[in-house]
Amino acid sequence: MIEPKAAVDRLRAAFGGPDHHRTLHAKGRFYAGTFTATPEAAELGRALHLNGEPVPVVVRWSNAGGNADVPDKKPDIRGMAVKFRLPDGSSTDLLGQTARRFPTDSPEDFIAMTEASRKPALVPLFMLRHPGMAGAMLDGLRSKAVAPHRSFAEPTYYPIHAYGWRDVGDRLSWVRYSFVPQGVASPARAFDGPDRLFDEMAARLAQGPVRFDVRLQVAGAGDDPHRATSVWKQAREVLGGTIEVTDELPDQDPMIFDPTRVVDGIELSDDPILRYRPLAYGESINRRT
Repeated sequence: MIEPKAAVDRLRAAFGGPDHHRTLHAKGRFYAGTFTATPEAAELGRALHLNGEPVPVVVRWSNAGGNADVPDKKPDIRGMAVKFRLPDGSSTDLLGQTARRFPTDSPEDFIAMTEASRKPALVPLFMLRHPGMAGAMLDGLRSKAVAPHRSFAEPTYYPIHAYGWRDVGDRLSWVRYSFVPQGVASPARAFDGPDRLFDEMAARLAQGPVRFDVRLQVAGAGDDPHRATSVWKQAREVLGGTIEVTDELPDQDPMIFDPTRVVDGIELSDDPILRYRPLAYGESINRRT
């Protein structure tokens, strides 16, 4: 498996981003809000933020690329990272993206795909050489995961990994999440500047909160929780709660959103992409600070 230093070197070379920025999702802003779980979520999981009482969250919306100077009108995957702050002072993170399927279980192949995407003429050749990744990449095109989005409140975001939830009786369920905007998320008004997504969010929040449903897929028999690429066919769906975003925050960097940061009642899978991410994040944060 590729070493984290080499991974960060290659990603930074692909985007040309400076060391004091994040390696990916370099352009983003922070927002304050709350999460309130449903009774169905509380029945599935004993983690403290699932008990139905509102808990604070920090949300970071971002563009996926590694260069913070790229204007928002450029087509890109968008990110929605959420840090849940629990009553006991601990926290747990989820990192969502607009691509609903992840193309590979190999960190090195993901880096090679990212490098190829920087030169669109090379993408067809890359897909020919990596036919197993073609399905997820084509799904991203069909679902407009990479698009000149008009608002961060417009798309659905998908944390790609499964997590084990234990209930009060210690029974285990495997869960995947999606963050689905409530209502029709038409833009607050037209914006066309380099920061148009962030300008639009400021205008939107001036009119009231932005809300997302947290929807859960609960794995059924034969659904594999240990691979980001697996497609679940037996899962049932549950409404897990609501994220309500109310205000923009000052810059919170070097705040880290780590998908392996979990709390009592939530467990990590053996997903190789999930297990690799904190290693790469550690290398990246060392360079930023």
